[in-house]
Amino acid sequence: MAYEETVVRYDRVIGRCKAIFLDKSRDYGTSWRVLRPVSITDQIMIKALRIRHIQQTGTQKIGDDVEEEFGGIVNYGIIALIQELLPGEERWELSVSEAEQLYNQQASRVRELMENKNHDYGEAWRQMSMESFVDLILSKLQRIRQIIRAGGKTLVSEGIASNFMDIVNYAVFALILSEERSETLSL
Repeated sequence: MAYEETVVRYDRVIGRCKAIFLDKSRDYGTSWRVLRPVSITDQIMIKALRIRHIQQTGTQKIGDDVEEEFGGIVNYGIIALIQELLPGEERWELSVSEAEQLYNQQASRVRELMENKNHDYGEAWRQMSMESFVDLILSKLQRIRQIIRAGGKTLVSEGIASNFMDIVNYAVFALILSEERSETLSL
């Protein structure tokens, strides 16, 4: 698949995730503003562990499908990046337009990272399994937890934001591959 097609699909996935984020912002306001990094990490962990359990057992009882969970991971990852920029408890409620602007800024930042890594790695992610995306997300979450326990300090490793950006990209890649496999099956 051509790189240009990847960018189109990437933007489409982010667009779908953003639409859900904005609808939830209209329903609930920006209640996510109260979440600290460890809480966001836990929310992503819950979603990734659910996906992993469904992958391992092949069964599920709740209607939310795996793709919805990956979309939730994308949104929580972007929320984590937004939270990093905003002062802690100064102002929890943002307007929908403010939330959208912040979402767009962080999604653009994550997309730029994807483009740079995609250039260097030559779309190696296309050869990965869905299980690997989940395992890598869980690994990144463990790293974030360790960094949080260390007070945000690292010796030589990337910080929390870099790990959240990778998590978002892994989830987007999983959604792209899922979309492409669905299209292939419907042919």
